[in-house]
Amino acid sequence: MSYKQTACPKCDSSDAFTIYEDGAYCFSCQYSTKKVNNMNDLEPVAKPNSSITLDEIHELNSFAITSRGISKQVVDHFGIKMAVNPDGSGGSHFYPYTSEGKVIAFKERKLPKSFIAHGSFTNIELFGQAVSTGGKTLVITEGELDACAVAQCFLDKYNRVFPVVSIPSASGCKVVLEQREWIRKFDSVILFFDKDDAGQAAVQKVAKIIGAGKVKVAKLLEKDPCDQLLKHGSKSLLQSYWDAETWSPAGLVMGESIWNQFLQRQRTKSRPYPKCLDGLNQKLKGIRHGEITLFTSGTGSGKSTIVKEVVLDLLKDKENKVGLISLEESVGDTAEKFIEMALQQRLDHKDTNLHQLDLREGFESVFGDERLVLLDHQGSVGDSTLTDKIEYMCLMGCKYLILDHITIAVSEGAEGLSGNEAIDKVMSDLLKIVKKHNIWLCLISHLRKAPGGGASFEEGKLASIDDIKGSGSIKQISFDIVAFARNLIADNETERNTIKFRVLKSRFTGLTGSAGSAVYSNKTGRLTATESIFTEI
Repeated sequence: MSYKQTACPKCDSSDAFTIYEDGAYCFSCQYSTKKVNNMNDLEPVAKPNSSITLDEIHELNSFAITSRGISKQVVDHFGIKMAVNPDGSGGSHFYPYTSEGKVIAFKERKLPKSFIAHGSFTNIELFGQAVSTGGKTLVITEGELDACAVAQCFLDKYNRVFPVVSIPSASGCKVVLEQREWIRKFDSVILFFDKDDAGQAAVQKVAKIIGAGKVKVAKLLEKDPCDQLLKHGSKSLLQSYWDAETWSPAGLVMGESIWNQFLQRQRTKSRPYPKCLDGLNQKLKGIRHGEITLFTSGTGSGKSTIVKEVVLDLLKDKENKVGLISLEESVGDTAEKFIEMALQQRLDHKDTNLHQLDLREGFESVFGDERLVLLDHQGSVGDSTLTDKIEYMCLMGCKYLILDHITIAVSEGAEGLSGNEAIDKVMSDLLKIVKKHNIWLCLISHLRKAPGGGASFEEGKLASIDDIKGSGSIKQISFDIVAFARNLIADNETERNTIKFRVLKSRFTGLTGSAGSAVYSNKTGRLTATESIFTEI
């Protein structure tokens, strides 16, 4: 049966459209007009099993892969062969693998994506290794078509193909070890691996084999180089090549990576504390995602009220979702206090006379849009799942979390450990969650018992950083530390209800010291910033 090759009417291939006596087929875009039962007498066709020989594969033709944006020149550069199924549809691509520069095997890709090995894959070289010469930089991809995509961007810009190879698969890193000496002859190696988990795991394996100082990692806009070439063009892929960042083990960074992280730090946004805590804004400049803030005070100093003031203020921003874990309060107790604060009326106050509808209005203003998430611990937190629940709240969309308090969390969260080890474990887990989900976490911590002979924290004594109860990891891991106190036994009612603030640590600003005060209203249950000054103990 005779045939001729010409330009395809459906794609831009100039010679992939093959016309037979009974129809035509495009080897590039797979457009077909054929309806045949037997094509064995046409040009060499891939057999439906692995019995095809290497010589038969060599006799197959090659065509542009226009569905991937890859020209025939790139296909021929790598020596890729192609075949067609008996029904006229696209059959297989055959990717050559070499040893000492000689083709000893082909990896058959039966479209769309199943694979058969032909020949021996023992002691093979990287795909494309035999033709990767004449450059100081080597590109390694995770698949053969990805190598073609990178080669295409080189060809489009420079009219030549610079060294680019591929590993057989994300798990096929053995060949990198076997060819390590050849790879390290290049001044630098850029990894263009897939953005999925398997691809990123392969980055770490391959980079460690090649060694620090040689390897850079390209950041892709899409899941792999092929997709990026199709969706954004060869210029975009070439930009990823030039923007590749130096890889270093164990989180070590250098050069541009440091600059990029500096720029990210400069873009950090601070969200102010509520007006009643304005003194904290002057020292801390507000709240930031990716940080842990520690509030600490003596018993009865107003921790719960301060936390709830922060929560209510955060909820004013309609996009915010807030998680509150109050391990010393039931959900009902927490709801009651929020409703009081929303209505600015204490429910147990003698002048309070609220109707059920009023209470519901207060509830709706805080909880109605379901942006405030509470943990219902039901009086028990001993099931070793607290950190899991905290992470789940992050996954629900909570960008601000308050944990009251860390002491109970430690007793729950690190079974089998005791003392400082337990605290270190929980603090380490919490920091990982904060960084992983880029949230702000506020922790409440108790103080050590004040030494005898002096005023207690409940008498208005402001704590120092060494008064914080527990392991040193609490104060080391926390970005900001705020101590506050009020004199519970003062004769003057205003003094008795005034909370004084002191910043003990601020990693962001470095500013510490007195941070104003707020007075609590027994009638409204709310705090108001005050200029009242009492003797600091």
